[in-house]
Amino acid sequence: MNELENRLRTAIRAVPDFPKPGVLFRDITPVLEDVALSNAAVAGFRQALADHHIDAIAGIESRGFLFGMPLAMTLGIPFVTVRKKGKLPWKTVSYAYDLEYGSAEVEMHVDSVKPGMRVMVHDDLLATGGTAAAAAELIKKQGGVVAAFSFLIELSFLNGMDRLKPYGAEVVRLVTY
Repeated sequence: MNELENRLRTAIRAVPDFPKPGVLFRDITPVLEDVALSNAAVAGFRQALADHHIDAIAGIESRGFLFGMPLAMTLGIPFVTVRKKGKLPWKTVSYAYDLEYGSAEVEMHVDSVKPGMRVMVHDDLLATGGTAAAAAELIKKQGGVVAAFSFLIELSFLNGMDRLKPYGAEVVRLVTY
């Protein structure tokens, strides 16, 4: 375990039984409230992605915006929003997918990803991988290439990595539980 992962583990709060009994929620609010640690997380992502050619970052609503946008700014590349259906104000492309108990749909603007663009999907947490895979499908629908995935936290016991393997892209995560 590296120093950044230790610092993040110390800051991330474990909240039992939220949002329902039996769930151990990983609260990143203390990380967001620590400017130095937030900057270190962005630097950690940047370092992990140093050898990757990325043209844009697609951040998943809403917590994927928290580190995705600052990372895009430091890399000098566009930030693309992936939002729940009905939240974007212009023409969109959408992708529906199944959840454990139901379904969901995400979308992005039709002009966000150009053919051949290398796009990294970013979110705060990798659990089962469904939403990240849906974002990857949106990128592919527009002719883009999924260049990488990045997450602040991976919950390895939920096997989300298995869902992302078909994309052949590296998965960067700063903390794994």
